[in-house]
Amino acid sequence: MRFEVIILGSNGAVPTPERHASAQLLRSEATDLLIDCAEGTQLQLQAAGVGLGRTDTILISHLHGDHYFGLPGLITSLSLLGRIMPLRIISPPGLRAKLTPLLELDRWRLPFPLTFEEHTATDYSLLTSSGELDIYSFPLRHRIPTNGYLIRERDREPNIRKDQLTAHGIPWQAIPAIKQGGDHRLPSGEVIAHAQLVAPAAAPRSYAYCSDTVYFPELADYVRGVDLLYHEATFLEDMTEEAAKKGHATAKQAAQVAVDAGAKELLLGHFSARYRDVVEHEREARQVFANSTAARDLYHFAVLYAGRQEAPA
Repeated sequence: MRFEVIILGSNGAVPTPERHASAQLLRSEATDLLIDCAEGTQLQLQAAGVGLGRTDTILISHLHGDHYFGLPGLITSLSLLGRIMPLRIISPPGLRAKLTPLLELDRWRLPFPLTFEEHTATDYSLLTSSGELDIYSFPLRHRIPTNGYLIRERDREPNIRKDQLTAHGIPWQAIPAIKQGGDHRLPSGEVIAHAQLVAPAAAPRSYAYCSDTVYFPELADYVRGVDLLYHEATFLEDMTEEAAKKGHATAKQAAQVAVDAGAKELLLGHFSARYRDVVEHEREARQVFANSTAARDLYHFAVLYAGRQEAPA
């Protein structure tokens, strides 16, 4: 079942021809989430061959323009394409006030309900849900209020062991009760225990989005055990002081968060435009955390069930 991240933009504030500014699409089996929306995001969606037809929620990390300037054009395009499904945008306070004047310049009313939900994360907590996904928020440390987001699949019901159903002649009509935790009583009176009839479902997969933040050790507690950790790596280690002044982190610091959090995989991003390529970011991070990869625009990063591995597409 699908659980993947498509990188729509991997650069920092200044885009380049090869790297757009921040935007990602998290795709699950039934629901998609857009995370940040820099200028050019709708073009990147087209380049990736995906739309927002299954997206009911957009998550904005903070109100620096390179994370939300793509919203007015995207919303207008969704209107022209005939969207009628409601759309909500979750962000720190102030986004509605910034976007409303622009949207009011359009002579057409939006054909779909658009809602803005303001949230400033102060601790790790469940924020909302979308489809089969739970969305948690936590505070990052940047120059303005910034939310990190962790998206996790909900627990699934256990898998029915068909061999046991067959062996005991249990009808399919009994499956719902068994999945909900019940034992099964045979016509003979013998009770077949629930644990004998099911196998545990795969562990829920998770993805954490940490863009625009200085390094701080407590961040590891918010994303502990995450399957795929996206952490900004605006600079390399030789610019550590500059990173701290501007509210950013280095590739080495991102890798340290991954180590401390016990993350399974690290995805680096939000690169400064001063770097022509990001090979050095990977090299620096892998010296601390071997399973580190630099994000590239339009790459797909799949989070597989435990025990399986797959290369990015």
